[in-house]
Amino acid sequence: MTTEEFDDLRPYTDAEIPAAMQRIAASPLLPAVAAYALPGRDADCLRRQLLAVTTVDQFQREIMSEAVDTIIDRTVDSLTWSGLENLTPGTPYLYVSNHRDIMLDSAIQQSILYKAGHRSAEITFGANLMCHPLVVDIGRANKMFKIVREGNFRELYKWSLLHSEYIRRVITDHGDSVWIAQRNGRTKDGVDRTEPGLISMFASSGPADKAEALACLNITPVAISYQWETCDVLKTIELYDSLRGRYEKKPGEDINSILTGVMARKGAVHVEFCKPVTADDLEPLRRQSKQDFVKAVACLIDSRINPAYRLHSTNYIACDILDGSDSFADRYSPQEKAEFEERMTQLLRFPGRDYGTLRNIFLGIYANPVKALWKD
Repeated sequence: MTTEEFDDLRPYTDAEIPAAMQRIAASPLLPAVAAYALPGRDADCLRRQLLAVTTVDQFQREIMSEAVDTIIDRTVDSLTWSGLENLTPGTPYLYVSNHRDIMLDSAIQQSILYKAGHRSAEITFGANLMCHPLVVDIGRANKMFKIVREGNFRELYKWSLLHSEYIRRVITDHGDSVWIAQRNGRTKDGVDRTEPGLISMFASSGPADKAEALACLNITPVAISYQWETCDVLKTIELYDSLRGRYEKKPGEDINSILTGVMARKGAVHVEFCKPVTADDLEPLRRQSKQDFVKAVACLIDSRINPAYRLHSTNYIACDILDGSDSFADRYSPQEKAEFEERMTQLLRFPGRDYGTLRNIFLGIYANPVKALWKD
């Protein structure tokens, strides 16, 4: 994967790892990163270990695996998963996941797969998130590749074709898996829905036959759920401000979202690996127009992600509060409801903003997965 046209987006190669490790080791932010993600060693110890790393696999195995485990131990009460029987070790997949947290959705799924004997996947990473040299080096050393979502129509079309070709080569030529979110950016309102444009992008680099172009990618829907939605208050503020005009990101907002998502309490987390989309699944859709085909495939992915989403007590509590009912009261305790209400009250007291509107947005983030499941 060293084709020159991909150099601006691909992860680092093994040959580029030593230089990246030198930059990471020299970063003034390293002591803070070590103190939180790798508390068992001081910054000098970590520097020495980084400078001894010479391959991507070694970086993932000796540094990133421990860092992710530490974050899970610190912020996750319980981590469960299911559906690994749907996957065959050694087979590359295009994991299409719902997207709730910038970093941890893919990191947690990577950790589960890696420990189950699957090769680590290459991970898409929005260009807007490459907002600091340290983030870029850690990301690209951890098999992340850049996705560009900003520009004029011609620029975006060019990038879409390049992304499609790169993903196809990773899967069909190199035999590695790829992780990508089902939509542009995180789900802010708790509604998980696959963008049809993403399906068009997948198919654009393949054969003219749409179904054939997708079948060889082994598209595998994945559902991840958090008991306590990461960045729920930040998402609420963004949605609130968007209702009152065009929302504009503030300087440093992306890195703040990354850090908040990593450090915040998550409670119970569940990951479900759904059945891959097969040629047989796509065959009935083949005769549709291109526009209808990509919509149908997006709906097919959603029909697997939504039922696989593990609902938690917080989802049922929010739904009952929002509806003014006790329909799901048997699915949570009075103590859990009191904790949820206290959290909501503490988080949503912001001067100059209407608390009632903020409250409804916050509740919707948690309630919408319930409504989606019962609707389907």
